[in-house]
Amino acid sequence: MSKYTKSARGKVCQMRLEGCLPGTETVVFAHLNGAGMGLKNEVNGFPFGFFCCMSCHDLYDRRKEAEPPYDPDFLDHTALRATICTQKIMIKEGVIKL
Repeated sequence: MSKYTKSARGKVCQMRLEGCLPGTETVVFAHLNGAGMGLKNEVNGFPFGFFCCMSCHDLYDRRKEAEPPYDPDFLDHTALRATICTQKIMIKEGVIKL
């Protein structure tokens, strides 16, 4: 388990979609989509992702649908916002060093 994955423990979900479980033990470090099925989106070992609860992760990865369904572009935009928020938290906590 990487330091990025470990850093998600006890954190608040940054995706915050309908049905979010914000401060639960289901929060993980979710990688941004786009690298390909089963691949992690990263550059030089630095992962691009965000703190995400199980409910939001299922919606983002399209394992379940909301009613009405979310627009895929909205989900991608929300994931990018969540990534920026997560990186700010990780910088503040020293997980990411600049």
